[in-house]
Amino acid sequence: MKTFTLEQITQITGGMLTKAKDVSITKIAPPLLADENTLALALGEDEIANLSNTKAQAALVPLGVNIDGFTTIEVERPRLAMMKLITMFYEEPMVNKGIHPTATVAQSAKIGENVSIGPNAVVSENAVIGSNTRILANCYIGNGAVVGTNCFFHPNVNIGDRVQVGNDVILHHGVSLGADGFSFVTENPNNIEQARKDGEIRENDVSQVIFKIPSIGSVVIGNNVEIGANTCIDRGTIENTIVGDNTKIDDLVMIGHNCRIGKGCMIVSQVGIAGSCVIGDRVVIAGQAGLADHISIGDDTIIAAQAGVSKSFPAKSIVVGSPAMPRKEFIKQLKIMKDAGDLISKFKKYEPLLKTFEESVNDSDVAGVVK
Repeated sequence: MKTFTLEQITQITGGMLTKAKDVSITKIAPPLLADENTLALALGEDEIANLSNTKAQAALVPLGVNIDGFTTIEVERPRLAMMKLITMFYEEPMVNKGIHPTATVAQSAKIGENVSIGPNAVVSENAVIGSNTRILANCYIGNGAVVGTNCFFHPNVNIGDRVQVGNDVILHHGVSLGADGFSFVTENPNNIEQARKDGEIRENDVSQVIFKIPSIGSVVIGNNVEIGANTCIDRGTIENTIVGDNTKIDDLVMIGHNCRIGKGCMIVSQVGIAGSCVIGDRVVIAGQAGLADHISIGDDTIIAAQAGVSKSFPAKSIVVGSPAMPRKEFIKQLKIMKDAGDLISKFKKYEPLLKTFEESVNDSDVAGVVK
């Protein structure tokens, strides 16, 4: 069991200790789940209020929160401090030393120093695995693939032929790098091409053979990249699909062939990026957003959740809605819709008066005709 003193935790988190009791910390938890040897994480107002009912004797709190008779560690950035704490207590999955007897490693593969390769893993011909990399059970490393140093591959990761993975890369369960791209062509223009060109579909019941376009490019992953479970990144048709250094990708993300993802990006779960998109540096793409093919997104842009992005946006855009538009325009349209709703409500309120007025006008017209 890992145990830390309050002074050690204060030093690691860069906090300020107000000590009422000397406590040995063996775990971290929210206040209501804490015991005497737990450091309670009171990072928000609700958790701070819950400290009155906790069994914990010490808490991590935002800067400026001081509770009489209670040991606190005040930090300026609570979430950053929490990350450091979790890193302290985190225990990595168990990894066998060396190459497991059931693993298959080609004779032409080059394996660096202190590499771990787990049960039933396959390392193909001419693959290169950098030093200190750990590859868990049932992973597949394709022909000519290059994996850098200090990487960690969770079970069932699949690395296609000639894929390049940088240093310090974490790939979670079921990641697929380097599958063929979704790229096809018909002998004559099909309905999709007609719809794009003319905005309508003219021909019906026309059967055509759909030819697959093989992908002869590959995938290049930069340094210090983390990719979540069951995310797929397809190889390029001719050029490589690229993910830049320090980019973090969540679970269940799909990145199509020929895409170029910049450095320091955050791509959240269930995002779909169609082929040949260019994403700048430090772009944030929130959950379930979808990007059409062949568009560019500028540096430092934020794309909101469930946005349907069908066109390019410049740097530092905040993109919202489906179809996606700049946030200010989106808010303007919401206001117009609200105003329209208010007008309809007013109209319904005065509709009986209008109807009475129309009837009186009609009666006057009839009376004039009779005279």
